[in-house]
Amino acid sequence: MNTDDLEDFEAEREYKLAQEYQDVVGMFRYAVETERRFYLANTVTVTVKGDSARPLLEVEMTDAWVWDMYRKTRFIPTVRVLSFKDVNVEELPSEDIITPEAL
Repeated sequence: MNTDDLEDFEAEREYKLAQEYQDVVGMFRYAVETERRFYLANTVTVTVKGDSARPLLEVEMTDAWVWDMYRKTRFIPTVRVLSFKDVNVEELPSEDIITPEAL
């Protein structure tokens, strides 16, 4: 396998993962971004531990999907992430929201 074959393989996997994301995003309430991964989840709890100089963030998610093209199973019942870095948690818009295109 040469470099071009490897790049084509990774590009194809990334494309399939992006398609899967589009298919499943509507099933989840939150998007969670950590230093290492991106998750979709239906429940998210963030707990700050330690001192304020260098706090440890503990993120617990249930009913989650992980963006990782090398995992065989991306649906995960529970996830626990520990991080000293930033964690971004966003509530995804519900499908009830009317978009400008729909008007």
